Amino acid sequence: MAFPAGFGWGAATAAYQVEGGWDADGKGPSVWDTFTHQGGERVFQNQTGNVACGSYTLWEEDLKCIKQLGLTHYRFSLSWSRLLPDGTTGFINQKGVDYYNKIIDDLLTNGIIPIVTLYHFDLPQALEDKGGWLSEAIIESFDKYARFCFSTFGDRVKQWITINEPNILAVLAYDLGRFPPGVPRFGTGGYQAAHNLIKAHARSWHSYDSLFRKEQKGMVSLALFAGWVEPADPNSVSDQEAAKRAIAFCLDFFAKPIFIDGDYPEVVKSQIAFMSKKQGYISSRLPEFTEEEKRMIKGTGDFFAVQYYTARLVKHQESKKEELSFLQDVEIQVFPDPSWINLDWVYVVPWGIRKLLKYIKDTYNNPVIYITENGFPQGDPASLDDTQRWEYFRQTFQELFKAIQLDEVNLKLYCAWSLLDNFEWNQGYSSRFGLFHVDFEDPARPRVPYTSAKEYAKIIRNNGLKESQ
Repeated sequence: MAFPAGFGWGAATAAYQVEGGWDADGKGPSVWDTFTHQGGERVFQNQTGNVACGSYTLWEEDLKCIKQLGLTHYRFSLSWSRLLPDGTTGFINQKGVDYYNKIIDDLLTNGIIPIVTLYHFDLPQALEDKGGWLSEAIIESFDKYARFCFSTFGDRVKQWITINEPNILAVLAYDLGRFPPGVPRFGTGGYQAAHNLIKAHARSWHSYDSLFRKEQKGMVSLALFAGWVEPADPNSVSDQEAAKRAIAFCLDFFAKPIFIDGDYPEVVKSQIAFMSKKQGYISSRLPEFTEEEKRMIKGTGDFFAVQYYTARLVKHQESKKEELSFLQDVEIQVFPDPSWINLDWVYVVPWGIRKLLKYIKDTYNNPVIYITENGFPQGDPASLDDTQRWEYFRQTFQELFKAIQLDEVNLKLYCAWSLLDNFEWNQGYSSRFGLFHVDFEDPARPRVPYTSAKEYAKIIRNNGLKESQ
């Protein structure tokens, strides 16, 4: 199963999850620093990313792992508050700039293409204090930060992700309150944040397009989380409609404005308006884009970056009118097939990725697609022989091969999540996605390859699966 020539094989990390050095060398606090330091069991065993994998001081060790795998691409994120401690360009932290310059230069010296995420959940606390993603002012702040990064690193970085999983961030941070700032605003906060996230992405894309693209010749997009959903009863019209709503609210909510026409899906607008009216609101809880904003947002993705982990079955479930939340608005019930292997929130469904890729191809006019995350969690294992995970990866690569060969999906890149075991947000260090095991009890934070890392290295070397695999 040989993949097309030039296919990209990568792995991904994110600043707060691996770097540590939370207050080293002039770095300002991020919302995750504040959130984890407040304790209160918001995170598994009150763990923090204060040290994490220690990548701020152990970058050379990460580079060894990257070279051992033979990656063609490495995706990492910049810590906004390491570069700009108060979130603004009023003070630039040169030691932060030096750190990321070294990563970029070392990757390029070794023939590895950097994919750089500007923002992966770790907003500078100073900006959250001014309203964070609920405030329209964040759009200007993000655009200035993006322009700073493009001008500082864009001579060498040609592939940019503006925002990681804005669809997850909006719901978990500003609707349900499980992510910082940790304040639920059921049924309203998520939509306000989403509205500002979309506009911030579009503004920064235009900044790149008008100020940097001609000289730097790079590409800019954003990375969207998407599970796959199937109707619980394939013969039930209401379950089929529920599955369409589920995809519209998760993926199309962000993808349709950016890749098609600058506006939310009709089913999303009508559903939220219907629920809002039922609850006594004078107008919909979903903000509207102006015609000018729609024109600004439309077409602001140079490739389609998607992150897939799992699938669910879906059926229609009428919501109680007194309950406000994003999840209530969709009017669905989601659950796994009992036959699927369960690992925490991930149910192992490798074939879902092929269906998702085909959906993106058919819905979004056959775009170039990057898979910027995909992975399989486990607890701290007794053994490095993670054969169950390798089997998941193997089946996933078979599905990707079918998507390219049979469905003619324009897939150019695959990134595994993650290079290293790391701080997995609310789950702390209890959930491990790394290709390399990290011993978080050892101050040296040694990195040791799992079986899946060795097997992935063979896939990369062969640019695909051999029959013996």
